[in-house]
Amino acid sequence: MASENSRQEVPWLDLEEQKAWRTYLFTTTRLKERLSQTLEQDPNIDLSLAEYEILVRLSESESGSARMSELAQQVVHSRSRLTHTVARMEKRGLVARERSVSDGRGRVAVLTAAGRELLEEAAPNHVVSVREFLLDRLGREDFLALARILDKLVSEQDRECIEFATGE
Repeated sequence: MASENSRQEVPWLDLEEQKAWRTYLFTTTRLKERLSQTLEQDPNIDLSLAEYEILVRLSESESGSARMSELAQQVVHSRSRLTHTVARMEKRGLVARERSVSDGRGRVAVLTAAGRELLEEAAPNHVVSVREFLLDRLGREDFLALARILDKLVSEQDRECIEFATGE
């Protein structure tokens, strides 16, 4: 009975809100798919968007490395998913996994020279696709407005994951 009462009290989305929600889901999923395809379809790059983001995060670190747990937070992956992705990247020689020197228990992902080289090759392609699929279609002002709107959804705890890359 309690669940029936709960259902009746839910403020359902009206038609406009439902359309906005579906548009958000469809568009963000399609955008990530297109950005990933751009990287994957280039035979010289062959990276998923998730792999690209891992290389970016490692390259932005002063040491070129990050604890696996911190990296998982930064790229919004479960630890398990990150472990599998990093293992694939390690087989390609793009990253290495090492024991943490600070405590000996944790694992650290380290960007290799090959990983840095591939990132330098992939970055221009990625930027072109971000511009093509997002920035050029929205225009700079709407693009920045979108960031301001989405920033309202970011918790203070998660904010450092975004600011890590910008150095703010």
